[in-house]
Amino acid sequence: MKVFLTASQFQVILTYMRHHHKYRIFFLAFFIISISLSALALPYAPKTLYFLYILCPLFLIGLVDMFQKKHSIRRNFPLIGNLRYFFEMIRPEINQYFVESNTDGKPFSRESRSIVYQRAKGALDTLPFGTQQHVYASNYEWMEHSIYPADHLKEEPRIIIGSHECKQKYATSHLNISAMSYGALSPNAVLALNKGAKLGGFYHNTGEGGLTPYHLKHGGDITWQLGTGYFGCRDKKTGFFEPSLFQEKSQNPQVKMIEIKLSQGAKPGHGGILPKEKLTKEIAEIRGVHMGEDVISPPHHTAFQNAYGLIAFVQKLRELSGGKPVGFKMCVGKKSEVLDIIKAMKETGIIPDFITIDGAEGGTGAAPLEFSNSIGTPLNEGLSFVSRTLHEFDIRKEIKIIASGKIITGFDIFTKLALGADLCNSARGMMFALGCIQALRCNTNKCPTGIATQDPELYRGLDVEDKSKRVAKYHEATIKSFLEILAASGLKDPSFITPEMVFRRISPTEVRHYGEIYFQM
Repeated sequence: MKVFLTASQFQVILTYMRHHHKYRIFFLAFFIISISLSALALPYAPKTLYFLYILCPLFLIGLVDMFQKKHSIRRNFPLIGNLRYFFEMIRPEINQYFVESNTDGKPFSRESRSIVYQRAKGALDTLPFGTQQHVYASNYEWMEHSIYPADHLKEEPRIIIGSHECKQKYATSHLNISAMSYGALSPNAVLALNKGAKLGGFYHNTGEGGLTPYHLKHGGDITWQLGTGYFGCRDKKTGFFEPSLFQEKSQNPQVKMIEIKLSQGAKPGHGGILPKEKLTKEIAEIRGVHMGEDVISPPHHTAFQNAYGLIAFVQKLRELSGGKPVGFKMCVGKKSEVLDIIKAMKETGIIPDFITIDGAEGGTGAAPLEFSNSIGTPLNEGLSFVSRTLHEFDIRKEIKIIASGKIITGFDIFTKLALGADLCNSARGMMFALGCIQALRCNTNKCPTGIATQDPELYRGLDVEDKSKRVAKYHEATIKSFLEILAASGLKDPSFITPEMVFRRISPTEVRHYGEIYFQM
């Protein structure tokens, strides 16, 4: 006994046994183990006692649980209490594999994830035996089709981005890779996404983490995003925007567009977050930040302070980049502030080439719960408001609108175009194409698929060649689906899609089209 416990600790055990019934079996096991260990010391110890090599460590864990003071459950229920933390750890997997139906699951259902996996692999993606959606439930949506469908377009019409002041207009797809930084994503994930963009003929948004060698290696088209940290074109001493660095990097022929990030749907008004667990020396050098600290971008820009400053900054970046398309990204917040920006465009005559509208349902690697759940305007409301207001000020035709937020299928693209978008960006859809299983560990550096991690032991499992092809295949199949839906509606050009073509069930007996819901507010 003295080998394992002091006299005072043994007295504590006896007291526990007298007053706490739940420990009696536990301590009885202790005495049995002690006697058995003594028997093992005999010259001819029975082999059956060797099972104690397993039981003894478990018992020691139980002792640690009893005397630690941080976790009440472990202290009250030694050893067994650890099961609570184990099941909590694998709770997402239990939900996915044993609890959820095909239409359950957050933020994306099993059905949504599966369609991406199937299209990315080039596997069978048709649905047998009818829909699993509740067609009479509130919020069910559908599209108005024509009994005189049009012929399917053989090629996707390209979207030309660039106002009258833009010297290097850019033609792109209706579906592109949304903003995801190197740092939030692994190097292999960035490489695969960019090569997929190259194979499929669409662009890859860098996210606010800066333009990196991984974005440039395979030659895919780039939209370079500038966030409040100005990573990649940042003065290392002050953290302010450095024009000469921007001018040098923006001249790269791979950089097709520049996007100023005002806010992000998942955490508007907060600034980006890169946990220190995912910060490597390489990322710190690229971003110009210090090791050992969370990288938190400022919530606001230092290059401008108001609507007129933003518009002037757009013009400055356009000139420094040699006339490439420049726009900005925002999650709609105060509508008065959006109106101020649009009024500044009208008064100055400086028109951005595009505006990206990010919905509050947008994703991120890490965000405070309150910001992710309760701040920002959802995509449909924000998108329809901006489109309607640009029309009212008679400058809509100069500006392309990009929709971003939970866009997975061809029908998703159709609905966003019905609300005023010209094209769409998808982040999590592209992550699913890479193999994301919605493990919900993006903020821990322990992503099991090697996508949202900087751990070499995890991201080495992500094969760039294979995953880049899957990204391209997913894009191709989704655009094909969108064009088939377009033909079913009787249209030959996406620009003819109207809000009156998409319907939503408000109640079991009431139905409204998008025009009634969003454009008469």
